[in-house]
Amino acid sequence: LDWKNINPDIFGSMIQAVVNPEVRANQGMHYTSVPNIMKVINPLFLDELRQVYNRLKEEYENQRQLVDLGGQTNKQFKQNCQVIIKKSKELLTRMSKMKFFDPACGSGNFLIITYKSLRLLEMDILRLQQLCLGGQTALSSILGSVIRMQQFYGIELLDFPHEVAMLSMWLAEHQMNKKLFEDFGVVTDALPLHNITQIVCGNACRLDWNVVCPHGKEEEVFVFGNPPYLGARLQEDNQKQDMEFAMGTNVSFNNLDYISTWFYKGCLYIEDSKSKIAFVSTNSICQGEQVALLWPFLLNHVSIMFSYRWFKWSNNAKNNAGVTCTIIGLCSKEQTVSECRIYDDTSCIKVDSINAYLAAGSSTIVKPFVQSISKLPEMCFGSMANDGGALLLNPIEKDGIINEYSQADILIKKIYGALEFIRGIDKFCLWVSEENKELAYSIPPIKKRIDLCEKIRGESKRSATNKLANVPYEFAEVRHRDYNSIFIPSVSSEKRDYIPMGLLNADEVTIAPNFAVYDAETWLFGLLTSKMHMAWVKTVGGRLETRYRYSAQLCYNTFPFPTISGAKKEQIAEAAEEVLITRELYPDKTLADLYDPDTMPQDLREAHEVLDDLVDSCYPGYPFANDEARLECLFKLYEKMTQKK
Repeated sequence: LDWKNINPDIFGSMIQAVVNPEVRANQGMHYTSVPNIMKVINPLFLDELRQVYNRLKEEYENQRQLVDLGGQTNKQFKQNCQVIIKKSKELLTRMSKMKFFDPACGSGNFLIITYKSLRLLEMDILRLQQLCLGGQTALSSILGSVIRMQQFYGIELLDFPHEVAMLSMWLAEHQMNKKLFEDFGVVTDALPLHNITQIVCGNACRLDWNVVCPHGKEEEVFVFGNPPYLGARLQEDNQKQDMEFAMGTNVSFNNLDYISTWFYKGCLYIEDSKSKIAFVSTNSICQGEQVALLWPFLLNHVSIMFSYRWFKWSNNAKNNAGVTCTIIGLCSKEQTVSECRIYDDTSCIKVDSINAYLAAGSSTIVKPFVQSISKLPEMCFGSMANDGGALLLNPIEKDGIINEYSQADILIKKIYGALEFIRGIDKFCLWVSEENKELAYSIPPIKKRIDLCEKIRGESKRSATNKLANVPYEFAEVRHRDYNSIFIPSVSSEKRDYIPMGLLNADEVTIAPNFAVYDAETWLFGLLTSKMHMAWVKTVGGRLETRYRYSAQLCYNTFPFPTISGAKKEQIAEAAEEVLITRELYPDKTLADLYDPDTMPQDLREAHEVLDDLVDSCYPGYPFANDEARLECLFKLYEKMTQKK
C-alpha cells in the first residue's frame, strides 16, 4: 500500500474492530471521527488561530492592491510586509508554546488531527511569509517545524491503544515533514524515533493531570477528547471507585455518568489559568437530574464558552456506538468571553451566556419541585398494577368475559400507557374495589385472574409486594380519580415537534410511568401541548436514549407560566379545542401518524401554530424568533418565580 496519504484515523477504526466488543463497552470506548474532532478543536483554538492568519493574509492582499493601484511605493510595501512577517512570527511563536492534552486519548485521534491541523496552518503562514519576501522558492531561515511532539500530552488506560497512539503520532509527523519538504524544500531529520513520554498509560480518574501535563497560569493548554460514557446503572465497582477517588464528597456522583469525572477534574485543572477544555460528551449530563448534581460545582469554577447541539454518534468503525452526544467547551471564570456560541450542523448562534442545559441564559439550575411554581393543578403519576400481567386484558379476553358475564362490564376499564395512547392500541384491566370484590370473585374467569395475582405477589422476593397479596383484586398503587383527565406520555419520540397529549374520560385509566391531570380545564391542555412548553421539556427534562422523557417534578412543576386573565384562558381553550377537533377529522390515523413531522396534516399543523402563538403571547418578549428566545425568557421567569422559594 501507498502509506503517504493514509489518514491515521484508520487506527481508531482498527481498535474498535479488533478489541473485544464487551471489553470496549465496559470501558466506554468510542473512537472519534475526524469531522467530530474538528467540531471540538475548531471552536476551542483552531478557529482563532486561523482568524489571526486570515487577517494577516488580508492585510498582505490589501497592501499588494495599493501598490498595483499606485497608492504606495514598493519600498513602503516591503516595509509593511516586514510588519506582516513580524506578526506572523509572533503567531508561530504562540503556536509553538501551546500544549494539547487528551486525558482519554485512546489511539490518539484527537492528538493526531490537532498536530496535522497545526502543521498545515504553519505551512500557510510560511507561504504568506514567502509572498512577503517576494516569492522566494525556499525559506533558508526555516530549519523545521515549530510544532513539536513535546507539545502533545495524553492519558490512555489500556496498553495497546497507548502504543498505537505513539505509532500514529510518528506517522503523522512523518507525513507532515514530507509535505514540508515538498512545499518548501526543507529536510527534517525524523530519526531516531524517541518515545513520546508525555503520552502515558494509566487511569485518568486517578492520575494527577498537573503531573502528566504541567502548566502555569499564563500557559495556553487545551484539554480535549472523547472520554468514556457509562450510565450510572452500567458502571462496575471499579468505576464507581474511580469517581469516588476523583470527586470525593464534593459532588454526589452515584447517579452521574462516568464522563462526569473528566469534567470534574478538568474544571479544577484549568481553574485560574488561560487553559480551556472541550469534551465530546453524552448528552445525559446536561439533562434531567444530572444537571443539578454536577453543574453547580462546575459552574463555580468554569464558564461555558460554546456547545454543540445534540447529534447522533457516527464514525467509520465496526459496532458503531449508538449514543447521542454533545460537545461542551469550558474556560476558567477568570477568562473574559466576549460572546458564547451554540453550534449545530448548519449554523452558529452567538449569545451572551450558555447555561448547563446548553441553552442561552444565565447559570440557572432547575431543581425538582413537588408543587407547580405556576400554581397549575396537580399532575399525578399513573396507577401501577404490580400483578405480573394477571389483571390485564387484551380486547379478545375482555370481550370474552363480558359476552359470557355481562355484569362484569363494571369491573373492567380501558387503560393507557404511552404506547397504547400514541399508537392506538386497545388494552384493558380488571378494576375491582372493596365494594364490588364479591361480584368479581363470583365470575370464574375473573376469580382465576385474581387468584393468579395473589400467587404472583405472594411469591415475590419483596416484602412490600407480599403484603399486596392480601388485596389481589386491586392495583398495587391506585391513583386514578373518577374525573376526565389530560394524559401525558412519559416517553415520546424526539422527532416530533409536540408530545402527543390528549384527553381521557373518567372511566379510562392512566398507568405508570405516565401522568394525568384530573378535572383539568381545556386551556391547560393547550398550554402543555404548546411549543413554549415543549422548549422547556426538551431542555430541562431527561431523555430515554434520545426520546423525550417527561417528569412531573422536573418538567411540569418547574414550568414558569405568568398569571393570565380569564379571557386569555378562554382564547387558549378555544385554540386547544380546535386542535382536538382537527385530530378527529382523521379517525383512521393514530397520534403517531398525526404527529409524525413528515406526515402531519397541514390543518393540524396550522391549528397548533395558532395555539403556539396564543401561548407565546402570554410571555414578556413576545413574539419569539425561535426556541432559543423562548428559553431565554423562560429561564429569566423561572429565576424570578423561584427566588423566594
